[in-house]
Amino acid sequence: MTSPRPRITRLSEATVNRIAAGEVIERPAAAVKELVENALDAGATRLDIAIRGGGRILIRVADNGHGMTADDLSLAIERHATSKTDGADLLNIRSFGFRGEALPSIGAVSRLSLTSRVAGAAQAWCIAVEAGAITPPEPAALSGGTVAELRDLFFATPARLKFLKTERAETGAIAETVRRLAMAHPGVAFTLKSEDRTLFDARAESGDLFDGRRARMGAVMGRDFASTALAIDAEREGVRLTGYASTPTDHRATAQAQHLFVNGRPVRDRMLVGAARGAYADVVPRGRHPALALFIDLDPQAVDVNVHPAKTEVRFRDPAGVRGLIVGALRQALAGAGHRGSVLTDTGALGQRPPPAAGPSYQMPSRPPPRLPRGLAEEATAWQGPPPGMDIGGWSAPEHASPDPAPDAMDLPLGVPRAQLHETYIVAQTREGIVLVDQHAAHERLVYERMKADMAKGIARQGLLIPEIVELPPGEADALLAHGAVLEGFGLAVEPFGTDAVCVRETPAMLGEMDVHGLIRDLAGQADTLAESNALDDRLRHLCATMACHGSVRAGRRLNHAEMDALLREMEATPNSGTCNHGRPTSITLTLAEVERLFARR
Repeated sequence: MTSPRPRITRLSEATVNRIAAGEVIERPAAAVKELVENALDAGATRLDIAIRGGGRILIRVADNGHGMTADDLSLAIERHATSKTDGADLLNIRSFGFRGEALPSIGAVSRLSLTSRVAGAAQAWCIAVEAGAITPPEPAALSGGTVAELRDLFFATPARLKFLKTERAETGAIAETVRRLAMAHPGVAFTLKSEDRTLFDARAESGDLFDGRRARMGAVMGRDFASTALAIDAEREGVRLTGYASTPTDHRATAQAQHLFVNGRPVRDRMLVGAARGAYADVVPRGRHPALALFIDLDPQAVDVNVHPAKTEVRFRDPAGVRGLIVGALRQALAGAGHRGSVLTDTGALGQRPPPAAGPSYQMPSRPPPRLPRGLAEEATAWQGPPPGMDIGGWSAPEHASPDPAPDAMDLPLGVPRAQLHETYIVAQTREGIVLVDQHAAHERLVYERMKADMAKGIARQGLLIPEIVELPPGEADALLAHGAVLEGFGLAVEPFGTDAVCVRETPAMLGEMDVHGLIRDLAGQADTLAESNALDDRLRHLCATMACHGSVRAGRRLNHAEMDALLREMEATPNSGTCNHGRPTSITLTLAEVERLFARR
């Protein structure tokens, strides 16, 4: 017995709206994002957000924007009704919203009320939506702007409640959403409250683009980041990149501190994250991530934001150009940071001073320092090390007495070398404190940068006495040969050989004897992204790093004063010398105030 033929029927409007709501409003944070973006599109300069139960019980967003009339409110809750665009050109989007789906989607799965008043209007109006059922607008009390109140999220679709995380996790997601939106709009004041706690409070910042953003960065990412981050400002072919990026020594365990914006819109884009990772590839340790806030501004027609209903994904018309701009701007900023190394702060070693021993304590009375006999002060000042022949375990005086430095030498960033400890660390003195330098890590960076410069001038090739024939899976040979010009630029001459094989006649000379078959197979597997990810370039850089490590001044080698001074001066003139090519710091700076704090002098 055959089953009856199924008939095609049209779903009800309520069902359609609930299905569509699952794409737009997947969790409370998505609802907050849509409501806040609507307020920003309405010209709001202040937003007050309140939540309860991680957003499941209540989400309330109040703004001082333009407001809406009764007719506007009736249209606002209809699907695909919007004031942001007339639909004639979906590539020219200059607002956050444009699809007209957010409010209807929220109203389809919750109890939503909108209260709004236009400036100069006689009264405010309120409209309510419950699981898609609409109550006509009614007069209400409100001084101005709009208040969107959402209660019992997903009560109309209980199955979605099972997929929400804990209240704490949902609250954290909402806070992160608000912080990201606040970063892109420093001129707007934001407050976020959960129950009776204030989770985020940022006043409206004034000043130019960079001053306002730096102040907002301090409120969102912390004052340490705002005070030490590198400013980014670059432009290429109509695309402008601005923002802030952390120094090489300021890195995190995850990429959560990486914030990317396109035309003011927070986005999550793998290509942009990959570009940032590539720029920091040889200045941060493997597995660590820099902190950054980057803002990309370009013609709206050069980017497609209509990829997903949530509008968190974008597609660029020229992705390679945008990636190149990010990598180039970040590397230029990192090179400008030069020798900047780690700085000891109160949250670091200064907090590790052991407490005083238990027992009676005695505090010396305050008194002026004693006057030393004539000549004794001069002798103490001249003393810089132990008498000849005395071994005090690890202290090493320079083999040749260092001449008195020039008056301005103490003002150099890395100061004047004074001693070498354990044949590994150089101690230098500046006018404001002292600097400890790891001689191996520092020289490793210097050698690596010289090798990279030589590589940029042109990679020498070596011809193979017997060309290597490499067989590849079907289709990969053609994909690899399509990037022949890229490969040739890195010293790799590849020619077609039959249907599914290539012939390798030349390889980069710096690679020496190598596994040609393994290299070609790896590159063929990455052929679709070879031009963007620079896979061969990354491999050569990794080789340079390995060679630099083995060709640098090793720990345990005693240096004289001239050698130490030359190392410090070259560090000051070399890009990225604040870290070695493995991402470890090459120097640590302590100010006099920090040293005195370590010795409990202040």
